Amino acid sequence: MKPRGRPKKSRKIQYQPRISQFSPRGKPGRPDEVVLAEDAFEAVRLCDHLELDQTQAAKTMGISQQTLSRVLKKAHKVIADAIANGKIIKIQPTDQTKGK
Repeated sequence: MKPRGRPKKSRKIQYQPRISQFSPRGKPGRPDEVVLAEDAFEAVRLCDHLELDQTQAAKTMGISQQTLSRVLKKAHKVIADAIANGKIIKIQPTDQTKGK
């Protein structure tokens, strides 16, 4: 079966995270996990950590501002779920990413 819709544009990732997993402390047992895609991590790093505006961050990643906004919104939702519910955050590469 052929994939539907437009093919995903490759995204430039300038910074590979040194840590691929964040784990809550103080929660008994094995907490659930959420997966944060590497491109979502890069979007959060550029916009929230380096405080670039979305237009600059989108240019850096080689995607449109609308795509960056969508990726960023999804990333914030994943991170908020992990923090609010004490889940492990795993950062995983996506097949659309392209290192610079």
